[in-house]
Amino acid sequence: MPHTYPNQQDALLAKVKGKTGKISDKTHEEHLKLYTGYVNKSNGILAEIEKLGVPDPANPAVANQIYSTVRALKVDFTFAVGGLKNHELYFSILGGDGKPAGRIAQHIDQDFGSFDNYKKDLKATGIAARGWAWTGFDHGTKKLFNYIGDAQNTYPVWGVTPVLGLDVYEHAYYADFFTNRGAYIDEFLNFVDWKAVEALLPKA
Repeated sequence: MPHTYPNQQDALLAKVKGKTGKISDKTHEEHLKLYTGYVNKSNGILAEIEKLGVPDPANPAVANQIYSTVRALKVDFTFAVGGLKNHELYFSILGGDGKPAGRIAQHIDQDFGSFDNYKKDLKATGIAARGWAWTGFDHGTKKLFNYIGDAQNTYPVWGVTPVLGLDVYEHAYYADFFTNRGAYIDEFLNFVDWKAVEALLPKA
């Protein structure tokens, strides 16, 4: 049986509904339809990989770096499952009061100098990104850093645990903020659930 990912659309909407200020419930509802598409595509690709069985690496139609069945399935799977995981992260860390405390606040102060510095850096990262910005914990440096992403599956960094995801594709904000991405990011930061972010922060 192929592995399948559950669709958490209802739970994710319940987490944020009525709790994100000017980022409207309607935007979240439409946004989560895209998430459901990523869930369905991830599961569909996994089912195709299961049907393929044990691949024949000697057959260029099956395994080839220019074009092949394995390449097509596995490259597109990274995009689909990236969309699934990024959106689950995004919605899971929204719906809070925007005020970090405890261990996550300590890390932000240590790694960025202040919460204000962190917000400025994340905002600049989000404005510079074409699709995503993530705050991640680097297991090597033991520090937080704001990473940029241009698509669901671009620029993953090995050894980094993402603890906050910021979707900056237009579908996340255009209906509420039009082209003012900066205002959207400010509103996003006003409603981050920092307890949820801290729960993702690895133990020292």
